[in-house]
Amino acid sequence: MNAKGELSAYASVVVKRYKGEFDETRFHAGASTLPLSFAVTPYGYASKFDIHFDDKFDVSFGREGETLSLGCRVVITPEIKHFQPEIQWYRNGVPVSSSKWVQAHWSGDRATLTFSHLNKEDEGLYTIRVRMGEYYEQYSAYVFVRDGDAEIEGAPASPLDVVCVDANKDYIIVSWKQPAVDGGSPILGYFIDKCEVGTDSWSQCNDTPVKFARFPVTGLLEGRSYIFRVRAVNKTGIGLPSRVSEPAAALDPAEKARLRSHPSAPWTGQIIVTEEEPREGIVPGPPTDLSVTEATQSYVVLSWKPPGQRGHEGILYFVEKCDMETENWQRVNTELPVKSPRFALFDLTEGKSYRFRVRCSNSAGVGEPSEATEVTVVGDKLDIPKAPGNIIPSRNTDTSVVVSWEESKDAKELVGYYIESSVVGSGKWEPCNNNPVKGPRFTCHGLATGQSYIFRVRAVNAAGLSEYSQDSEAIEVKAAIAAPSPPYDITCLESFRDSMVLGWKQPDKSGGAEITGYYVNYREVIDGVPGKWREANIKAVSEEAYKISNLKENTVYQFQVAAMNIAGLGVPSAVSECFKCEEWTIAVPGPPHNLKYSEVRKTSLVLQWKPPIHSGRTPVIGYFVDVKEANAKDDQWRGLNEAVLKNKYLKVQGLQEGVSYVFRVRAMNQAGVGKPSDLAGPVVAETRPGTKELVVSVNDDGIISLNFECDQMAPNSEFTWSKDYVATEDSSRLEVESKGNKTKLTFKDLGMEDLGIYSCDVTDTDGIAASYLIDEEELKRLLVLSQEHKFPTVAVKSDLAVEILEKGQVRFWMQAEKLSGNAKVNYVFNEKEIFEGPKYKMHIDRNTGIIEMFMDKLLDEDEGTYTFQLQDGRATGHSTLVLIGDVYKNLQKEAEFQRQEWIRKQGPHFAEYLSWEVTGECNVLLKCKVANIKKETHILWYKDEREISVDEKHDFKDGICTLLITEFSKKDAGIYEVILKDDRGKDKSRLKLVDEAFQELMSEVCKKIALSASDLKIQSTAEGIRLYSLVTYYLDDLKVNWSHKYTDRVKSGVTGEQQIWLQINYEEAFAEFQRLKQAAIAEKSPGFEVAAGDRARVVGGLPDVVTIQEGKTLNLTCTVWGDPTPEISWLKNEKSLDSDDHCNLRFEAGKTAFFTVTGVTTADSGKYGLVVKNKYGSETIDFTISVFIPEEEARMAAAKPQKGNKAK
Repeated sequence: MNAKGELSAYASVVVKRYKGEFDETRFHAGASTLPLSFAVTPYGYASKFDIHFDDKFDVSFGREGETLSLGCRVVITPEIKHFQPEIQWYRNGVPVSSSKWVQAHWSGDRATLTFSHLNKEDEGLYTIRVRMGEYYEQYSAYVFVRDGDAEIEGAPASPLDVVCVDANKDYIIVSWKQPAVDGGSPILGYFIDKCEVGTDSWSQCNDTPVKFARFPVTGLLEGRSYIFRVRAVNKTGIGLPSRVSEPAAALDPAEKARLRSHPSAPWTGQIIVTEEEPREGIVPGPPTDLSVTEATQSYVVLSWKPPGQRGHEGILYFVEKCDMETENWQRVNTELPVKSPRFALFDLTEGKSYRFRVRCSNSAGVGEPSEATEVTVVGDKLDIPKAPGNIIPSRNTDTSVVVSWEESKDAKELVGYYIESSVVGSGKWEPCNNNPVKGPRFTCHGLATGQSYIFRVRAVNAAGLSEYSQDSEAIEVKAAIAAPSPPYDITCLESFRDSMVLGWKQPDKSGGAEITGYYVNYREVIDGVPGKWREANIKAVSEEAYKISNLKENTVYQFQVAAMNIAGLGVPSAVSECFKCEEWTIAVPGPPHNLKYSEVRKTSLVLQWKPPIHSGRTPVIGYFVDVKEANAKDDQWRGLNEAVLKNKYLKVQGLQEGVSYVFRVRAMNQAGVGKPSDLAGPVVAETRPGTKELVVSVNDDGIISLNFECDQMAPNSEFTWSKDYVATEDSSRLEVESKGNKTKLTFKDLGMEDLGIYSCDVTDTDGIAASYLIDEEELKRLLVLSQEHKFPTVAVKSDLAVEILEKGQVRFWMQAEKLSGNAKVNYVFNEKEIFEGPKYKMHIDRNTGIIEMFMDKLLDEDEGTYTFQLQDGRATGHSTLVLIGDVYKNLQKEAEFQRQEWIRKQGPHFAEYLSWEVTGECNVLLKCKVANIKKETHILWYKDEREISVDEKHDFKDGICTLLITEFSKKDAGIYEVILKDDRGKDKSRLKLVDEAFQELMSEVCKKIALSASDLKIQSTAEGIRLYSLVTYYLDDLKVNWSHKYTDRVKSGVTGEQQIWLQINYEEAFAEFQRLKQAAIAEKSPGFEVAAGDRARVVGGLPDVVTIQEGKTLNLTCTVWGDPTPEISWLKNEKSLDSDDHCNLRFEAGKTAFFTVTGVTTADSGKYGLVVKNKYGSETIDFTISVFIPEEEARMAAAKPQKGNKAK
């Protein structure tokens, strides 16, 4: 490419024949050079082809940037080898050529058009035309291209159809179409970007947005080619760029024309060149027909015709302008004269008036100026079109609507129209097309079936978009109305001498509109030869039965019936069988007619019919329904009802899934049962996929309704409601609302008169229906449910209760099952509302439903009734707690106690108060557990208010403070006290060891001493034999009993504080020894090493009294001795006690007995005994168990939270 944009290439061209010498006769059948358009085939010039499209592409929707394919299979008969069809694609009637945006493909039997990158320019009506010779077929469908996702939400969509309408060496005028979507705010203007071909560098051409959809781009390099794109801008931001334009070269039009000229073929000839003297130059004359061809606020374009007098050389042009305010002419292009008769002027002042003229020049000089143009005011000469009018939508299909309008008046350079749709009531408008359409009619696709839409239209030209038209009337999206399908099953219901009553079944398809009537034709059949058809009725009949008069007696007739709606008369039915016109004299009823079934399920269906026309001699009193399998013989009919059926419908139960059935009905009067009806069916007992039932619902206002939804509706289907299978339109009690594929029957005031079976049928379907029974029981349930919805309550999980917190605070609380974010609570005390403040703190946790109110302390004036009143939307509820009398006083005391306890625990305090324990060494250990102490805390011990010990080091472990008293005796009785104190406060604990408390402690000490006794030992002394045992220490309170009478010969005593002895004189020692030996056989004394046998006895381990807290577990063990091994048993209150889960009794290894009570209660208190026994004797050990409730728990039980009234 050179500087002028010229491309050079080299090739050898040989011209063999001139185009005009083409001779069609040279082409013959079978020639490979035969053009397809000549319709010449191996079968002759006029062969007929049948072209058929299969698997056709439908209306398609894509989005900018996506890939989309259109295709269909082409079937051509007859099929001829090596003779392929010509496939051509069109968009809006313009042929589509393959490019980088779209590619066409033919596989031999399938044609495909593929969009690799959709743009809004691709939107339109696409047509595939298949031509075989002179025959062709075509098929069309619309392709819609939606806007791509905006990078900035609310920014306008991209413009489209960017083209270069005028190119010069120093400017190119770019035009485009405005987008249909402005992003929600008006478009302020457009930015134009350019890019030199061969580079990827885009630059913005204008600093401020331009509103006019044409713009001259300047600052171009001559001979270079450019591509352009446009972006729209509104107050939100700049939208996505348009698709780039085709390349345009910045060349002078004259130079461009020279490059486009085709050189003639080099025919054989001779070129002669001669030299002549140059002639004298001629000054060119003025140009002619100067005019302003385009004027905007940004530029003005002039055009003219070259002068007739211009000599033999080329000419140049100079353009001059005159500002009407100064009337001075000024040359515009002094330095760069133009070669083409077209020029664009920039930098004119908007609103000013100008005139223009042009001069021609050559080497001989500058000629006279042309005639000046009329005064031109700089500004947009093209006005925005007016809004279209009279928007009329009409039904088309179940997803499309045809919209027509009156075109904008006086519109200039109209680009087209944009159509928008909106679902009624939504307030949201959506574009129906993204590429302006020409003409006053457009089909809007992609609409929701059954929804109601309104439409509006606006026009567009280069100046901008018009105002919106007025909104159209609302239209429901459904298929256009068609004529109904044929009726069927014509039967004779009654016959007279000169007339007959016919019945038939209504058409399966109503055509989308109510059937307004039927027309009946009849003809005579004589000897099997049918005659001409005649009209039986001139005026349409509305029922599926008609009496045809003026017939001939004993003549055979055939009939046809056609249905009609507002779309017209449908196709007539099939010809009926032959019926003979004769008087029926039978007494029984004629056959019922118009049998139909609905609500088909896997085990049931509903059968309906109409009564017979001929009732016989007496009225019909009921019906019998018969059934059999479709393939069964006629002798296998069986009745479904034993008693006569009064209704004209029956719900047939007990069908077998998957089996096909047929039904018939017979009417009965007093004379008997009449002939059966025509068959209904066959019908298969099955629940089809997608089958739905009627659903009852109650809204927040307590209104009860039946709801039905059908996903299998035909385009013209409608819902029909019935009560007891009779169509109902009782507006005083019922209200029906249908929208799309949903319908609702609302009861205005459900009552006893509304009892019955409610059913909903869907027309133009294969028996889709459902029903719902409202009997007295269901009526009561629905009325209760209605009341609950009308006056809802907040469900309460826990009623209002009170509890005392650690610091003595009082917490009132309740819990609801569920609370929304809008739930509110009113707090009421003694019928007066209280509010949050210094005394009351309120809190609501809507996640858990817990409602709380806190008080720091309870005063006397706080005695009364507390109520929490709840409101959550329309639901209300409350819960009440009464705190009066002893209940309130106990609660008040507990609150004060807890408050004092909390204050006490802020300083050093006792975690466990002072108590005693007898150690294994028979010493008494006073102990307590302290908490929250520090190094400066003083711990003082007192006895009888006299200080006995000070613990300054605090080296005790685990917070246990102890005082050890060795060899405890009566002198240690008294009142012991421990005091903790430091700068934070003090606490004290007192233990009384006097009177009964002292005796209890001494009993435990003595018990420990007795248990510490060693086995009896024998010592020989000068005074005699001494039996003795050693104890830890001896107390006067310790009772010692020997199994021998005290005599002068036998003495006992205590040596020191540890030895207890019994002494026997030596003279009688031997005799006494022999006696003891024999006695030891029956009763062995501990440690007596020479005993012959062991009597059963309890060695030790069981206490006399056991005191234990309720809820604890009691474990006692003891050692049993005896040889042979003794048997043991347990007693409670002198009665035998057996082992169970609560009281576990065990005896292991023949020497250890276990007594375990799990979770003791006050019922376990009492006197218990252990009985041990063998052949040498027995022993019974008694002990007492006392179960107590702690004082703190007793107080808590008195202040147990009181339950309030249940929320209503």
